[in-house]
Amino acid sequence: MTVLVLTVALMAAQIALGLAACLAAWRMLIGPRAQDRVLALDALYACVMLLFLVTGLRMGNDFFFEAALVIGAMGFVATVAAAKFLLRGEVIE
Repeated sequence: MTVLVLTVALMAAQIALGLAACLAAWRMLIGPRAQDRVLALDALYACVMLLFLVTGLRMGNDFFFEAALVIGAMGFVATVAAAKFLLRGEVIE
């Protein structure tokens, strides 16, 4: 019974995170301002990172945890670069 409950919970989490990632991608595409797009990008990488973590838990594969770590690091760098670009108009000084 416990394995069944865990499997169903992880599947529900995957569906919810996939839906959240789709909605964040939609906001990133139609966002009226650049700030909305940056915030949607931040939400998108967080959702995809969590989706990889849940998938790694469900499948029992360590590769997904490493991929989630890379996605988190690259998403942080992308958010900082986009914020710096919006504030100053250039990324490299």
